[in-house]
Amino acid sequence: MSNSMDQGSSSILGGIAAEDFLQHYWQKQPLLIRDALPDYESPVSPDELAGLSLESEVESRIVEENGADGPWSVRHGPFEEEDYQGMPEKDWTLLVQGVDLWVPQVKELLKQFDFLPAWRLDDIMISYACEGGSVGPHFDQYDVFLLQVEGQRCWQVGEECGTGTPLLEGSEVRIISDFQPVQEWLLNPGDMLYLPPGVGHWGVAESECLTFSIGFRSPTLADMLGDLAVEMITQGHTEHYRDPELTPAMASQEIHPAFIDQAKKQLFDLLNDDELIEDWFARFMTAPKYPELEEQTEEQRHASIRGRRYFNGDAVD
Repeated sequence: MSNSMDQGSSSILGGIAAEDFLQHYWQKQPLLIRDALPDYESPVSPDELAGLSLESEVESRIVEENGADGPWSVRHGPFEEEDYQGMPEKDWTLLVQGVDLWVPQVKELLKQFDFLPAWRLDDIMISYACEGGSVGPHFDQYDVFLLQVEGQRCWQVGEECGTGTPLLEGSEVRIISDFQPVQEWLLNPGDMLYLPPGVGHWGVAESECLTFSIGFRSPTLADMLGDLAVEMITQGHTEHYRDPELTPAMASQEIHPAFIDQAKKQLFDLLNDDELIEDWFARFMTAPKYPELEEQTEEQRHASIRGRRYFNGDAVD
């Protein structure tokens, strides 16, 4: 999993060709990128990150490997300054979501990812970890770039995980109960690790460190269908189910396959309505991460489709 160079193509992080990355790694396999951003300096110090976690509008949490509530305990912000005074010297980490929404200098980092659709980006999470700090062996269902900004972090990467992967009971974090690493890397400032959805991983701080996680939106299909249903109601779609051609043999408690076929046909006809689906998808994927804080964060999500422009979940004339 070393960098692949292609002098004839546009290069991105660490000099790898954009075409090479998208073809061979994006949502396929992990990639370690040495010196992806060697000169990048954090616009946010650990103390400033902790300060953000005191704000009620900011989503934050602390994960302790050996917390008061048991292994891999999680506490959610907003925190108080006193919460940090009693923290142990090792084995905990602070995670703050959506820092790019609150610190414009952090948002500038997103320009480095212009080889991917901007509307796919979710946010930049920053984690501070003291020595030994981590969130345990786990997996996510979204693409993420892990940029080491300060200090060192050792990353172990395992196999692909899913709904059948055994998890540790009693923890809010989805800890893999029998994590088996297949690769291991020590990341220095400027190094970056890309992980596709579902790949087990475990990053442990060698010393105090800052790691930036650039995450991408990955809604569940259930979330998408639920939002589409709401959109249909909003747009006034009132089509009703209609029976197929009936025969006397269908008059029983057993649901005849023809009824299932009819329901599928009506639903497929709906999904084949390109204008409806395009409009809904653009609205859905540009919706603000925190709608209730839109004015405070000045969040801006843009997309366009067939000449129609969308901004923060709404069509723009």
